[in-house]
Amino acid sequence: MRPDPVVAVVGATGAVGQVMRQVLEERDFPYSRLRFLASSRSAGKELEFRGERIVVEELAPDSFGGVDIALFSAGAGISRQFAKHAVEAGAVVVDNSSAFRMDEDVPLVVPEVNPADVSWHRGIIANPNCSTIQMVVALEPLHELAHIKRVVVATYQAASGAGQAAMDELVGQTREVLDGRDAVPSAFAHPIAFNLIPQIDVFLDDGYTKEEWKMAAETQKIMGDPDIAVVSTCVRVPVLRAHSEAIFVEFFDSFEMADVRAALEAAPGIVLVDDPAEREYPMPLTATDTDDVYVGRLRRDPTVRDGIAMWVVADQLRKGAATNTVQIAELLLG
Repeated sequence: MRPDPVVAVVGATGAVGQVMRQVLEERDFPYSRLRFLASSRSAGKELEFRGERIVVEELAPDSFGGVDIALFSAGAGISRQFAKHAVEAGAVVVDNSSAFRMDEDVPLVVPEVNPADVSWHRGIIANPNCSTIQMVVALEPLHELAHIKRVVVATYQAASGAGQAAMDELVGQTREVLDGRDAVPSAFAHPIAFNLIPQIDVFLDDGYTKEEWKMAAETQKIMGDPDIAVVSTCVRVPVLRAHSEAIFVEFFDSFEMADVRAALEAAPGIVLVDDPAEREYPMPLTATDTDDVYVGRLRRDPTVRDGIAMWVVADQLRKGAATNTVQIAELLLG
């Protein structure tokens, strides 16, 4: 990969695409040319980037001539339809949808966990599910320390995970309820304002949702260990854009809590915020618009021989989506 690639952002005007543009600019990502691609509804708009006005182009099968890296964030359907055209044109696709995550010949990458997997791509690299990303960043240093046996996790997922319309619905419904009006759902199956919805994605035959299945299957693939058992309950909460997770980890090996703390403090991409006496712990408000994974509420789990409990928070639009995608692209530059 040349040091100044031609970069295309597919879905540049969507919720994640907007943050992706922001992250590319903040991280000073190198490029010789930057192109923004979107649907016909957005084609012709001008978007500012590093003081330059870039015209949004309509996404088409022939949009990828000369493109080196194509960052996709327009949904699984668009990725399945257009990623092959990008690869055929010679681009490497970093895809932020669910389209290719579990394909055997597609790496599923979190740079803090399995950066070497980028090396075996065949034109497409998948960005994991947002809730999985922040969990495996926190799990990886612990797995190195004491070998994880089982993970039980409950997620508290922000509206942003369902897109801009869902975020707008949360804001609008909150106003409606405070004004004494009924909240009529559209983006969600039920009102989200002042409510919790214990369903994310569709239900499967075993009673778990597809989101809950993803957290198990993706964790095993990213961490390269099919024996790690993961069970989850995923819940949508009335928070705009940072996901929280209560994670209970059981290990095969014994450990000292001081070593757990030291491993987390030394791990890339993690900020340990854990001072209960001072009421310091991770929260969605403080994690919003940041790139790190915040870990706190560390304590032993007394119900198993070797286990801990922890609380993990990260910005869904950044580390859970746009930032992780750009970090993967950075790995491609070597």
